[in-house]
Amino acid sequence: MIPLLAHTPETLHAALHAEGPGVPLAACRRAFHDLVGKGLPGTETRDGLSKASIRALEASCTWALPEIETTVVDDFDKSVRYLFRLADGERVEAVRIPLLKPGRFSVCLSSQVGCAMGCVFCATGRLGLSRNLATEEIIGCFLRVRADCPGRVSGAVFMGQGEPFHNYDAVLQAAEILCHPNGGAIAAENITISTVGVVPSIHRYAEERRRFRLIISLHSAIQSRRDQLVAVSRKWPLPSLAEAIRAYANVAPGRVTVAYTLVSGVNTGADEAEALAALLGDLPLRINLIDVNDTTGEFAQAPDAERRRFMDLLQPLRVPIVRRYSVGAAQNSACGMLASVTP
Repeated sequence: MIPLLAHTPETLHAALHAEGPGVPLAACRRAFHDLVGKGLPGTETRDGLSKASIRALEASCTWALPEIETTVVDDFDKSVRYLFRLADGERVEAVRIPLLKPGRFSVCLSSQVGCAMGCVFCATGRLGLSRNLATEEIIGCFLRVRADCPGRVSGAVFMGQGEPFHNYDAVLQAAEILCHPNGGAIAAENITISTVGVVPSIHRYAEERRRFRLIISLHSAIQSRRDQLVAVSRKWPLPSLAEAIRAYANVAPGRVTVAYTLVSGVNTGADEAEALAALLGDLPLRINLIDVNDTTGEFAQAPDAERRRFMDLLQPLRVPIVRRYSVGAAQNSACGMLASVTP
């Protein structure tokens, strides 16, 4: 069976034709628009779909959505964490994030059940990797959140459970569905993919000249320290990561965004600022500083004075430096806290 939610109209049309007589492209567009664009549940009463097309779609395709097991609302920032149960019993999360513009929301999506990257301050990383999510599961989670949303979903970020570039094909196909005008209808520049440094996939992303925003989570520009914070750094050391970032910078539409999770007393010193300048200081960067959200108590957030001092140390780079806030910290919904648990 063909998972309809894993396809754009064009790839659905090709997949159906590969299996048999197929369905006209116009019918694929209608089914896609109804199921993904409008979020309607089935094909039984579709205007614009012939009975033959409906029969063919129902005989060849599936479009089941994951079940919402629980939702957790953060009373402080009104974010909502969704815990989904997938068809095989695995569980994964997504977070609905209110944006500054009233009535607009973004959805933080997961790409894997667990994660293999081994970031020591991340609850998902401590789970280990169970499996990748399929494109249809990613889109299914998105549709469930959007259906529960009191306004318009105008953004999506792949910053939930898992490493998106460890599941490259499924994530990029999901992003294409999300930005399709008859699908999620989210502008490509409002879809963000984050990677902790899967070097081959960064090179591939640059070569394919994808149009979505990319964020590289660096966390440290010193090899020995990054090895301690991010286990995968031992596989792809900083020189190879810097080479990949440069390849992406050559084709990126704007500044390259680098993210630092600030851990008090660990990666906030002058040595980090100097190392970053030596590693990437000649590139047009944008630096996002994020407070660590560690559920074990082993890693502490940098106090305001320590954070400001680090921002001052970065000033010689002459690049935008932004403190990015994580919503949902009170309910284990923030960056680094997703572990498929209820409060």
